[in-house]
Amino acid sequence: MDRKRIVFFSIVLLSGIVSVAGQDLLSAQGESGWPRITVVRKTAGLDKPTSITHAGDKSGRLFVTGQEGCIIVVKNFTVQKTPFLDITDRVSCCGERGLLSVVFPAGYADKRYFYVNYTDKNGDTVVARYRLTADPDRADPKSEEVVLFAKQPFPNHNGGQLAFGPDGYLYIGMGDGGLFGDPFGNGQKKDALLGKMLRIDVESGIKPYSIPRDNPFINKKDYRPEIWALGMRNPWRFSFDRKTGDLYIADVGQDKYEEVDFQPASSGGQNYGWNIREGRHCYKTEPCDKTGLTMPVVEYDHSRGCSITGGRVYRGKEFPALDGIYFYADYCSGRIWGLRRPDNQWQTKELLNTDIAVSTFGEDEEGNIYFADHRKGVLYKLEAAGRTSSAPKTGAGK
Repeated sequence: MDRKRIVFFSIVLLSGIVSVAGQDLLSAQGESGWPRITVVRKTAGLDKPTSITHAGDKSGRLFVTGQEGCIIVVKNFTVQKTPFLDITDRVSCCGERGLLSVVFPAGYADKRYFYVNYTDKNGDTVVARYRLTADPDRADPKSEEVVLFAKQPFPNHNGGQLAFGPDGYLYIGMGDGGLFGDPFGNGQKKDALLGKMLRIDVESGIKPYSIPRDNPFINKKDYRPEIWALGMRNPWRFSFDRKTGDLYIADVGQDKYEEVDFQPASSGGQNYGWNIREGRHCYKTEPCDKTGLTMPVVEYDHSRGCSITGGRVYRGKEFPALDGIYFYADYCSGRIWGLRRPDNQWQTKELLNTDIAVSTFGEDEEGNIYFADHRKGVLYKLEAAGRTSSAPKTGAGK
């Protein structure tokens, strides 16, 4: 999510709004073998949602971070009144700052702690661990243990996503630190945490963290060993394919292009090119040296939006037609696309055009995909349209 510009688009819906079992539903026609999709309104009452996830504890709960500093529990698609965690007293909001994500480690039910990424009152990035109280729906705000701190030079491009990879390590998306054009060159700077994807081990018992031995730059001179990939502008949302372990990174662009970067499972060390290039194109100067840079698998220009929001690969059982498709959106235009790779060839298709300010995607334990409207505080579920699912509906709260 990049609030670098305020853009108002004239949105024309591909279909009307219909009422189905008391829920708002939008649908679009599939073409060229692409499935039709619907987005179903599940609940409202969220405050500036920035991330959606589950705890992996078989509780069926969804956890939604609110930008101002609260984590909200959603049970049976009902927003709980008491926050799971309230750290508004230490969070700087809003714009591109705030409480930006939460993630739960494997075995959370026994470990009873989790991690958040937020912007502190000084505008700097904090990754911290918090612990549960005796109440499973309530964490202790006084239990904070700071894991990682990064000074931010400007109030934008904070990144903010946390995710545990299939390898059990914590991945952290760090923006370039902001302003315009990466004035400090953080995207390509070897000794900077900003403008990178980081990979650290927070579960080894070593405080505050240890460096995985196979990190790509651990033994390379001048590089921070935490770096997993470089050349990022603002990787607002990224995610792993739960089936393959592949990593999809939606990197917000500058003036012209938005992009999705792809990292095959178990690889690392890629340079995604910012600020040498934006999308597949040279940034500022032509020509530019693209040697050693990894190009995005898809891009779109600013006639279609202005701030990309990634994105999840569907791996649920409820809608087989969606299997293997990575869904992503644009915050400004409300467009939702699908991305897939049949026969090792990337294909993308706009599947829906909405008036939703999509700030984040997430999934429940069963692999169902949800996303949130940042402006209206609404939670939606993404579904296949026009057919009955092949399995009972087992979404969050069931």
